[in-house]
Amino acid sequence: MTASALPPLVVVAGATASGKTALSLGLAEALAGRGIPAEIISADSRQVYRGMDIGTAKVTPAERARVPHHGLDLVDPNQPFSVADFAYHASDALTGIAERGAVAILAGGTGFYLRAIARGLAVDELPWDADVRVAIEAALVADGLPTLVSELRSLAPTRAAVVDLHNPRRVVRALEIARLRGDAPLPEPRGYGRPVLWLGLSVAPPVLRERIRRRARAQFEAGLIDETRALLALFDATLFSFSGIGYAEARAVIEGRLSPEEAVAEDIRRNVHFASRQATWFRREPDICWLDATTEMPIDQALNATGEYLG
Repeated sequence: MTASALPPLVVVAGATASGKTALSLGLAEALAGRGIPAEIISADSRQVYRGMDIGTAKVTPAERARVPHHGLDLVDPNQPFSVADFAYHASDALTGIAERGAVAILAGGTGFYLRAIARGLAVDELPWDADVRVAIEAALVADGLPTLVSELRSLAPTRAAVVDLHNPRRVVRALEIARLRGDAPLPEPRGYGRPVLWLGLSVAPPVLRERIRRRARAQFEAGLIDETRALLALFDATLFSFSGIGYAEARAVIEGRLSPEEAVAEDIRRNVHFASRQATWFRREPDICWLDATTEMPIDQALNATGEYLG
């Protein structure tokens, strides 16, 4: 895409439960109050799945009515979806946002999705092979994640050193690339095509853990188990989409392996660990303007930074 076809881009990054949704909505509405339209692109690898609403903390229909959203409900849980698929979708969304003269707000906690768009990763240059992918996914089910991690470290130690080895989807994709091209360097980022504003939300760890605890309990009380049961009636329980935090625990309740209270506790434990990994990822990103969201949502700070960026 040429710079003229790209809208101004504001990235809202941060760990799970740090308040990215609230900030992106608040920022979009504050910009609109100044006569600057804005639209949000979700950069969450779980919110692309239809029907997975409660467990992914997806924005509600009412919130979507307040601000146009993209990147949600793109595929069914049994359909493959990669960062390249996200990049193609986001490219189309960005074209439309530019044509409407709006600002794009790319908000989410999937760092690779954010980087693919805001840094211009050449995801279309990475090799893929459907047969190799199927074989690796079958090995994941049969042999477990540690076996795949071991193979990745053997085939591509450089790549393994920067991949989230706790994330099955990332390991499967990295191993697919490693089997096809070894440990060759990844293509250099192309850049977005115009300046980008990166905003990061920082929350004190004790406060973030408490937010994660409250959200996990609220999701189960809102019907996460029933949502999971309805999805399992339609789709295979071994799908990657059901390995996500919340759905794996809800499935364990349905199958009698965990009590509801145990499931909530495991959900909290996994999310706290996930937030730590996200923090490590975002610390590697340069040029992030960090905003403290420990006690209140820093809408005014985000608006001021965005105003300077647009000015």
